Amino acid sequence: MEQRQTTNLPDGQAGHKLQTLRIIFMGTPDFAVASLGALVNAGCDIISVITAPDKAAGRGMKLTESAVKKYAVEKDLKILQPEKLKNPVFIEELKSLKADLQIVVAFRMLPEIVWNMPPMGTINLHGSLLPQYRGAAPITWAIINGEKETGVTTFKLKHEIDTGDILLSERIPIGENETAGELHDKMKIIGANLLVRTVSGLAEGSLQERAQRLVIDHQPSDLKHAPKIFTETCKIDWGKSVNEVYNLIRGLSPFPGAFTYFDNKMLKIFRAEKEETATTLAPGNFETDKKTCLRFATANGYIYLKEIQLEGKKKMGIEDFLRGYRMQS
Repeated sequence: MEQRQTTNLPDGQAGHKLQTLRIIFMGTPDFAVASLGALVNAGCDIISVITAPDKAAGRGMKLTESAVKKYAVEKDLKILQPEKLKNPVFIEELKSLKADLQIVVAFRMLPEIVWNMPPMGTINLHGSLLPQYRGAAPITWAIINGEKETGVTTFKLKHEIDTGDILLSERIPIGENETAGELHDKMKIIGANLLVRTVSGLAEGSLQERAQRLVIDHQPSDLKHAPKIFTETCKIDWGKSVNEVYNLIRGLSPFPGAFTYFDNKMLKIFRAEKEETATTLAPGNFETDKKTCLRFATANGYIYLKEIQLEGKKKMGIEDFLRGYRMQS
């Protein structure tokens, strides 16, 4: 599925073609900042940045700007923050910008009147090797499912979510102990570079779109999906194998965190180690030396807790936790 295509233009010509495109960028979190920064550094003409409205957050409920907005302000880029993407006032302002191309990275679902507006369409950067792991949480689900590799894909938006024609993709290995947070940080850089290559290829007309049905080498029923993460997804089932539990912990770290219950309180586990072995405990039971070790039994091994957060407490290493915590039993 990997396609590596570079621009073989004379020095300076690729950059010149990039600068001729009027680009609108849409994104909100830190993951999107890497892509916006890469486009700016490549000399792209970012005529506007569209991001989420400021939100009240924290104890003081102060208005908080998105990571993308903070970067856009720093670079003195035009910013739009529509509450509703179908708002006629916003649509008219979007039309007045006369963009050639729109780019979406970690934003919300766009209505057709928005994504179909520019003559060159709208492209999206997705954190998987499409068509695998379509959906809201591809990084998390790839790790939860124990995948050894994933990737990033740029594609054209169309009606059905994450189904548009593929432009470029790049494979990324997943380390055996890698967390979703670590993969996220690696992926956002690789994805940003892939996005610049994609825009460069579109500017020079060298990219060939590929329908996703043409890159499926297995039955559609074999495709894995990446739906939104809910609370029930995060609860640990200790009756599963040690690898399944370990992958769930990795896939939900650092957010929102896999959890279990400990002394009738929610206990989130962000970092752990595993041991596949016969156990003397029933799945879900734990044992501890009350100094350095707290381990839970699974169906075929133990999960050793290393970094945790007990309900009402701050995140801490297991030794600090055991040193200060009085067991109820």
